[in-house]
Amino acid sequence: MRGSANFERIEDGGGTLRFSGNLSLACLHDLPDRLNAVDGPVARLDLSDVERIDTVGAWLIHRFARDHGSQVEGLQPDEQHLLEQVAAAEHPIELPRKHADPFTRVLGEIGEAVVTAGRTMVGLLGFLGATLIAFWNVARHPKRFRFNATVHRFEVVGVSALGIIGLMSFLIGIVIAQQGAVQLRQFGAEVYTINLVGRITLRELGVLMTAIMVAGRSGSAFAAQLGTMKLTEEIDAMRTIGVSPMEALVVPRTLSVVLMMPLLGFYASVVAILGGALLSWATLGIPFITFIQRIREVVPLTDLWVGLIKAPMFGLIIAVSGCYQGMQVEADAEQVGSRTTIAVVQAIFLVIVLDAFFAVFFSEIGWI
Repeated sequence: MRGSANFERIEDGGGTLRFSGNLSLACLHDLPDRLNAVDGPVARLDLSDVERIDTVGAWLIHRFARDHGSQVEGLQPDEQHLLEQVAAAEHPIELPRKHADPFTRVLGEIGEAVVTAGRTMVGLLGFLGATLIAFWNVARHPKRFRFNATVHRFEVVGVSALGIIGLMSFLIGIVIAQQGAVQLRQFGAEVYTINLVGRITLRELGVLMTAIMVAGRSGSAFAAQLGTMKLTEEIDAMRTIGVSPMEALVVPRTLSVVLMMPLLGFYASVVAILGGALLSWATLGIPFITFIQRIREVVPLTDLWVGLIKAPMFGLIIAVSGCYQGMQVEADAEQVGSRTTIAVVQAIFLVIVLDAFFAVFFSEIGWI
Protein backbone atom coordinates (compact mmCIF):
# COMPACT_ATOMS: atom_id res chain seq x y z
CA MET A 1 0.00 0.00 0.00
CA ARG A 2 1.30 3.42 -0.87
CA GLY A 3 2.56 5.53 2.03
CA SER A 4 0.81 8.45 3.62
CA ALA A 5 1.58 11.99 2.52
CA ASN A 6 4.59 13.56 4.23
CA PHE A 7 7.13 16.31 3.75
CA GLU A 8 10.46 17.44 5.17
CA ARG A 9 12.10 20.81 5.21
CA ILE A 10 15.51 21.22 3.62
CA GLU A 11 17.50 24.36 4.38
CA ASP A 12 19.34 25.08 1.17
CA GLY A 13 19.43 28.84 1.19
CA GLY A 14 15.86 29.58 0.09
CA GLY A 15 14.03 26.85 1.90
CA THR A 16 12.60 23.73 0.25
CA LEU A 17 9.81 21.39 1.22
CA ARG A 18 10.28 17.89 -0.19
CA PHE A 19 7.03 15.95 -0.37
CA SER A 20 6.74 12.17 -0.48
CA GLY A 21 4.08 9.51 -0.35
CA ASN A 22 0.51 9.68 -1.60
CA LEU A 23 -0.99 13.19 -1.91
CA SER A 24 -4.56 12.00 -2.29
CA LEU A 25 -7.56 12.69 -0.06
CA ALA A 26 -7.43 9.34 1.75
CA CYS A 27 -3.76 9.68 2.68
CA LEU A 28 -3.42 13.35 3.60
CA HIS A 29 -4.31 12.88 7.28
CA ASP A 30 -2.84 15.82 9.22
CA LEU A 31 -0.79 17.20 6.32
CA PRO A 32 -2.93 20.38 5.92
CA ASP A 33 -2.45 21.28 9.60
CA ARG A 34 1.29 20.66 9.40
CA LEU A 35 1.56 22.84 6.29
CA ASN A 36 -0.31 25.64 8.03
CA ALA A 37 2.25 25.49 10.83
CA VAL A 38 5.25 25.97 8.50
CA ASP A 39 7.16 29.17 9.32
CA GLY A 40 9.75 31.03 7.38
CA PRO A 41 10.30 31.43 3.63
CA VAL A 42 9.77 28.49 1.32
CA ALA A 43 11.17 29.05 -2.16
CA ARG A 44 10.53 25.62 -3.66
CA LEU A 45 8.17 22.68 -3.34
CA ASP A 46 9.83 19.44 -4.49
CA LEU A 47 7.26 16.82 -5.51
CA SER A 48 9.62 14.44 -7.33
CA ASP A 49 9.13 11.71 -4.70
CA VAL A 50 5.31 11.92 -4.68
CA GLU A 51 3.72 8.61 -5.66
CA ARG A 52 0.26 9.92 -6.50
CA ILE A 53 -1.65 13.22 -6.40
CA ASP A 54 -5.37 13.94 -6.85
CA THR A 55 -7.41 17.13 -7.10
CA VAL A 56 -7.46 17.70 -3.33
CA GLY A 57 -3.70 17.24 -3.06
CA ALA A 58 -3.12 19.50 -6.06
CA TRP A 59 -5.30 22.18 -4.48
CA LEU A 60 -3.36 21.87 -1.21
CA ILE A 61 -0.03 22.33 -3.02
CA HIS A 62 -1.38 25.20 -5.13
CA ARG A 63 -2.74 27.04 -2.11
CA PHE A 64 0.54 26.71 -0.19
CA ALA A 65 2.58 27.82 -3.21
CA ARG A 66 0.26 30.77 -3.77
CA ASP A 67 0.39 31.93 -0.16
CA HIS A 68 4.20 31.55 0.21
CA GLY A 69 5.26 32.47 -3.31
CA SER A 70 6.87 29.05 -3.78
CA GLN A 71 7.84 27.36 -7.04
CA VAL A 72 6.54 23.83 -7.64
CA GLU A 73 9.03 21.35 -9.08
CA GLY A 74 9.33 17.66 -9.85
CA LEU A 75 5.84 16.89 -11.18
CA GLN A 76 5.19 14.56 -14.08
CA PRO A 77 3.43 16.11 -17.16
CA ASP A 78 0.00 14.72 -16.19
CA GLU A 79 0.42 15.87 -12.60
CA GLN A 80 1.59 19.30 -13.76
CA HIS A 81 -1.50 19.57 -15.99
CA LEU A 82 -3.72 18.72 -13.01
CA LEU A 83 -2.06 21.44 -10.94
CA GLU A 84 -2.55 23.98 -13.74
CA GLN A 85 -6.22 23.05 -14.07
CA VAL A 86 -6.75 23.47 -10.32
CA ALA A 87 -5.05 26.87 -10.44
CA ALA A 88 -7.15 27.94 -13.43
CA ALA A 89 -10.37 26.93 -11.67
CA GLU A 90 -9.69 29.22 -8.75
CA HIS A 91 -12.25 32.05 -8.68
CA PRO A 92 -13.01 34.39 -5.82
CA ILE A 93 -16.41 33.79 -4.26
CA GLU A 94 -18.60 36.83 -3.82
CA LEU A 95 -19.76 36.88 -0.25
CA PRO A 96 -23.37 37.84 0.42
CA ARG A 97 -23.71 41.54 1.00
CA LYS A 98 -24.67 42.64 4.45
CA HIS A 99 -28.27 43.73 4.65
CA ALA A 100 -28.50 47.49 4.72
CA ASP A 101 -30.85 49.28 7.03
CA PRO A 102 -34.42 49.68 5.71
CA PHE A 103 -34.03 53.37 4.89
CA THR A 104 -30.87 52.81 2.81
CA ARG A 105 -32.43 49.83 1.04
CA VAL A 106 -35.60 51.72 0.16
CA LEU A 107 -33.56 54.71 -0.98
CA GLY A 108 -31.46 52.45 -3.20
CA GLU A 109 -34.52 50.82 -4.72
CA ILE A 110 -36.02 54.23 -5.45
CA GLY A 111 -32.79 55.28 -7.14
CA GLU A 112 -32.69 52.13 -9.25
CA ALA A 113 -36.33 52.64 -10.24
CA VAL A 114 -35.63 56.24 -11.28
CA VAL A 115 -32.62 55.20 -13.37
CA THR A 116 -34.60 52.39 -15.02
CA ALA A 117 -37.52 54.73 -15.74
CA GLY A 118 -35.14 57.27 -17.29
CA ARG A 119 -33.50 54.69 -19.52
CA THR A 120 -36.89 53.30 -20.55
CA MET A 121 -38.17 56.77 -21.41
CA VAL A 122 -35.09 57.50 -23.53
CA GLY A 123 -35.48 54.16 -25.31
CA LEU A 124 -39.19 54.76 -25.84
CA LEU A 125 -38.56 58.19 -27.35
CA GLY A 126 -35.91 56.69 -29.62
CA PHE A 127 -38.33 53.98 -30.73
CA LEU A 128 -41.00 56.61 -31.38
CA GLY A 129 -38.54 58.44 -33.62
CA ALA A 130 -37.75 55.22 -35.48
CA THR A 131 -41.48 54.59 -35.91
CA LEU A 132 -42.02 58.06 -37.39
CA ILE A 133 -39.09 57.51 -39.76
CA ALA A 134 -40.64 54.21 -40.84
CA PHE A 135 -43.95 56.00 -41.53
CA TRP A 136 -42.06 58.58 -43.60
CA ASN A 137 -40.31 55.86 -45.61
CA VAL A 138 -43.61 54.09 -46.27
CA ALA A 139 -45.20 57.40 -47.34
CA ARG A 140 -42.33 57.99 -49.79
CA HIS A 141 -42.57 54.44 -51.13
CA PRO A 142 -46.26 53.43 -51.01
CA LYS A 143 -45.50 50.00 -52.46
CA ARG A 144 -43.93 49.08 -49.10
CA PHE A 145 -47.22 49.63 -47.29
CA ARG A 146 -48.68 46.32 -46.15
CA PHE A 147 -52.38 46.84 -46.74
CA ASN A 148 -53.55 43.33 -45.85
CA ALA A 149 -51.61 43.31 -42.56
CA THR A 150 -53.06 46.70 -41.63
CA VAL A 151 -56.63 45.64 -42.41
CA HIS A 152 -56.13 42.51 -40.32
CA ARG A 153 -54.97 44.67 -37.42
CA PHE A 154 -58.07 46.84 -37.84
CA GLU A 155 -60.18 43.74 -37.28
CA VAL A 156 -58.14 42.52 -34.30
CA VAL A 157 -57.85 45.90 -32.58
CA GLY A 158 -61.26 47.31 -33.47
CA VAL A 159 -63.96 44.88 -34.53
CA SER A 160 -62.97 42.14 -32.11
CA ALA A 161 -62.96 44.62 -29.24
CA LEU A 162 -66.47 45.99 -29.80
CA GLY A 163 -68.14 43.45 -27.55
CA ILE A 164 -65.99 43.84 -24.44
CA ILE A 165 -65.66 47.62 -24.81
CA GLY A 166 -69.39 47.98 -25.30
CA LEU A 167 -70.21 45.89 -22.24
CA MET A 168 -67.68 47.73 -20.10
CA SER A 169 -68.91 51.16 -21.24
CA PHE A 170 -72.55 50.24 -20.75
CA LEU A 171 -71.89 49.18 -17.16
CA ILE A 172 -69.79 52.28 -16.50
CA GLY A 173 -72.64 54.46 -17.73
CA ILE A 174 -75.01 52.70 -15.35
CA VAL A 175 -72.62 53.12 -12.42
CA ILE A 176 -72.04 56.81 -13.10
CA ALA A 177 -75.79 57.48 -13.39
CA GLN A 178 -76.61 55.48 -10.26
CA GLN A 179 -73.93 57.07 -8.08
CA GLY A 180 -74.66 60.53 -9.43
CA ALA A 181 -78.37 60.17 -8.83
CA VAL A 182 -77.83 59.05 -5.23
CA GLN A 183 -75.71 62.09 -4.43
CA LEU A 184 -77.79 64.64 -6.37
CA ARG A 185 -81.04 63.38 -4.82
CA GLN A 186 -79.95 64.97 -1.54
CA PHE A 187 -80.29 68.38 -3.21
CA GLY A 188 -83.33 67.59 -5.34
CA ALA A 189 -81.19 67.86 -8.47
CA GLU A 190 -81.55 64.38 -9.95
CA VAL A 191 -82.05 65.90 -13.40
CA TYR A 192 -78.38 66.91 -13.42
CA THR A 193 -77.49 63.24 -13.61
CA ILE A 194 -77.87 63.70 -17.36
CA ASN A 195 -75.19 66.42 -17.34
CA LEU A 196 -72.86 64.20 -15.32
CA VAL A 197 -73.25 61.17 -17.57
CA GLY A 198 -72.99 63.11 -20.82
CA ARG A 199 -69.96 65.25 -20.02
CA ILE A 200 -67.86 62.73 -18.15
CA THR A 201 -68.31 59.97 -20.73
CA LEU A 202 -67.74 62.06 -23.85
CA ARG A 203 -64.87 64.07 -22.39
CA GLU A 204 -63.01 61.64 -20.15
CA LEU A 205 -64.15 58.15 -19.26
CA GLY A 206 -65.22 56.97 -22.70
CA VAL A 207 -61.84 57.37 -24.35
CA LEU A 208 -59.83 56.71 -21.17
CA MET A 209 -61.45 53.37 -20.38
CA THR A 210 -61.20 52.41 -24.03
CA ALA A 211 -57.48 53.18 -23.97
CA ILE A 212 -57.01 51.02 -20.88
CA MET A 213 -58.93 48.18 -22.48
CA VAL A 214 -56.98 48.45 -25.76
CA ALA A 215 -53.71 48.52 -23.82
CA GLY A 216 -54.70 45.32 -22.06
CA ARG A 217 -55.85 43.59 -25.26
CA SER A 218 -53.75 44.94 -28.13
CA GLY A 219 -50.72 46.42 -26.36
CA SER A 220 -50.02 43.13 -24.61
CA ALA A 221 -50.62 41.21 -27.84
CA PHE A 222 -48.12 43.40 -29.72
CA ALA A 223 -45.46 42.88 -27.07
CA ALA A 224 -46.01 39.11 -26.94
CA GLN A 225 -46.07 38.71 -30.73
CA LEU A 226 -42.95 40.76 -31.43
CA GLY A 227 -41.20 39.28 -28.41
CA THR A 228 -41.81 35.76 -29.66
CA MET A 229 -40.64 36.71 -33.14
CA LYS A 230 -37.51 38.26 -31.65
CA LEU A 231 -36.87 35.13 -29.59
CA THR A 232 -37.25 32.79 -32.58
CA GLU A 233 -35.00 35.09 -34.68
CA GLU A 234 -37.75 35.82 -37.20
CA ILE A 235 -37.01 39.54 -36.95
CA ASP A 236 -33.31 38.91 -37.62
CA ALA A 237 -34.31 36.81 -40.62
CA MET A 238 -36.43 39.69 -41.94
CA ARG A 239 -33.44 42.03 -41.70
CA THR A 240 -31.30 39.44 -43.48
CA ILE A 241 -33.60 39.28 -46.50
CA GLY A 242 -33.86 43.08 -46.62
CA VAL A 243 -37.28 43.60 -45.02
CA SER A 244 -37.52 46.36 -42.42
CA PRO A 245 -39.20 45.06 -39.25
CA MET A 246 -40.29 48.61 -38.42
CA GLU A 247 -42.16 48.94 -41.73
CA ALA A 248 -43.49 45.39 -41.83
CA LEU A 249 -44.46 44.90 -38.17
CA VAL A 250 -44.59 48.19 -36.29
CA VAL A 251 -46.21 50.48 -38.88
CA PRO A 252 -49.38 48.33 -39.47
CA ARG A 253 -49.90 47.86 -35.73
CA THR A 254 -49.37 51.52 -34.88
CA LEU A 255 -51.55 52.76 -37.73
CA SER A 256 -54.39 50.43 -36.80
CA VAL A 257 -54.47 51.52 -33.15
CA VAL A 258 -54.15 55.23 -33.98
CA LEU A 259 -57.04 55.10 -36.45
CA MET A 260 -59.29 52.81 -34.45
CA MET A 261 -59.00 54.58 -31.10
CA PRO A 262 -61.22 57.59 -32.04
CA LEU A 263 -63.89 55.24 -33.37
CA LEU A 264 -63.74 52.97 -30.33
CA GLY A 265 -63.71 55.96 -27.97
CA PHE A 266 -66.80 57.48 -29.60
CA TYR A 267 -68.52 54.09 -29.60
CA ALA A 268 -67.72 53.63 -25.90
CA SER A 269 -69.09 57.08 -25.05
CA VAL A 270 -72.34 56.46 -26.91
CA VAL A 271 -72.85 53.08 -25.22
CA ALA A 272 -72.10 54.60 -21.81
CA ILE A 273 -74.72 57.29 -22.44
CA LEU A 274 -77.21 54.57 -23.35
CA GLY A 275 -76.44 52.80 -20.06
CA GLY A 276 -76.97 56.04 -18.16
CA ALA A 277 -80.23 56.67 -20.04
CA LEU A 278 -81.48 53.18 -19.17
CA LEU A 279 -80.83 53.64 -15.46
CA SER A 280 -82.28 57.16 -15.47
CA TRP A 281 -85.48 55.83 -17.04
CA ALA A 282 -85.66 52.90 -14.59
CA THR A 283 -84.93 54.76 -11.34
CA LEU A 284 -85.57 58.48 -12.01
CA GLY A 285 -88.45 58.17 -14.45
CA ILE A 286 -86.68 60.28 -17.10
CA PRO A 287 -87.87 59.18 -20.57
CA PHE A 288 -85.22 58.15 -23.06
CA ILE A 289 -86.15 60.94 -25.52
CA THR A 290 -85.91 63.54 -22.75
CA PHE A 291 -82.51 62.18 -21.76
CA ILE A 292 -81.13 62.47 -25.31
CA GLN A 293 -82.57 65.98 -25.80
CA ARG A 294 -81.04 67.08 -22.51
CA ILE A 295 -77.69 65.61 -23.58
CA ARG A 296 -77.78 67.75 -26.73
CA GLU A 297 -78.49 70.85 -24.67
CA VAL A 298 -75.95 70.47 -21.86
CA VAL A 299 -72.99 68.77 -23.55
CA PRO A 300 -70.96 71.23 -25.64
CA LEU A 301 -69.43 70.08 -28.91
CA THR A 302 -65.99 70.80 -27.48
CA ASP A 303 -66.38 67.80 -25.18
CA LEU A 304 -66.69 65.55 -28.21
CA TRP A 305 -63.65 67.16 -29.83
CA VAL A 306 -61.62 66.76 -26.66
CA GLY A 307 -62.26 63.01 -26.67
CA LEU A 308 -61.56 62.67 -30.38
CA ILE A 309 -58.29 64.61 -30.09
CA LYS A 310 -57.03 62.55 -27.16
CA ALA A 311 -57.92 59.16 -28.66
CA PRO A 312 -55.28 58.92 -31.42
CA MET A 313 -52.58 60.17 -29.04
CA PHE A 314 -53.52 57.43 -26.59
CA GLY A 315 -53.45 54.92 -29.42
CA LEU A 316 -49.96 56.02 -30.45
CA ILE A 317 -48.68 55.56 -26.90
CA ILE A 318 -50.24 52.10 -26.60
CA ALA A 319 -48.88 50.84 -29.92
CA VAL A 320 -45.37 52.26 -29.49
CA SER A 321 -45.09 50.97 -25.93
CA GLY A 322 -46.23 47.47 -26.88
CA CYS A 323 -43.99 47.21 -29.94
CA TYR A 324 -41.00 48.69 -28.09
CA GLN A 325 -41.21 46.22 -25.23
CA GLY A 326 -41.63 43.35 -27.66
CA MET A 327 -38.47 44.41 -29.49
CA GLN A 328 -36.53 44.37 -26.21
CA VAL A 329 -36.94 40.61 -25.66
CA GLU A 330 -33.54 38.92 -25.89
CA ALA A 331 -32.77 36.10 -23.48
CA ASP A 332 -35.55 33.57 -22.97
CA ALA A 333 -39.30 32.93 -22.96
CA GLU A 334 -39.61 34.39 -19.47
CA GLN A 335 -38.78 37.81 -20.88
CA VAL A 336 -41.78 37.59 -23.20
CA GLY A 337 -44.08 37.49 -20.19
CA SER A 338 -42.23 40.17 -18.25
CA ARG A 339 -42.01 42.52 -21.24
CA THR A 340 -45.71 42.00 -21.97
CA THR A 341 -46.56 42.98 -18.40
CA ILE A 342 -44.28 46.01 -18.59
CA ALA A 343 -45.89 47.07 -21.88
CA VAL A 344 -49.39 47.08 -20.39
CA VAL A 345 -48.38 48.89 -17.19
CA GLN A 346 -46.28 51.40 -19.10
CA ALA A 347 -49.00 52.15 -21.62
CA ILE A 348 -51.70 52.64 -18.97
CA PHE A 349 -49.40 54.86 -16.89
CA LEU A 350 -48.45 57.05 -19.85
CA VAL A 351 -52.07 57.28 -20.99
CA ILE A 352 -53.16 58.55 -17.57
CA VAL A 353 -50.25 61.02 -17.43
CA LEU A 354 -51.11 62.32 -20.90
CA ASP A 355 -54.79 62.54 -19.95
CA ALA A 356 -53.87 64.72 -16.96
CA PHE A 357 -51.79 66.93 -19.26
CA PHE A 358 -54.70 67.27 -21.69
CA ALA A 359 -57.05 68.15 -18.83
CA VAL A 360 -54.83 71.07 -17.82
CA PHE A 361 -54.20 72.11 -21.43
CA PHE A 362 -57.87 72.19 -22.49
CA SER A 363 -58.76 73.97 -19.28
CA GLU A 364 -56.19 76.67 -20.05
CA ILE A 365 -57.49 77.24 -23.57
CA GLY A 366 -61.08 77.47 -22.33
CA TRP A 367 -62.44 74.09 -23.49
CA ILE A 368 -64.16 73.26 -20.22
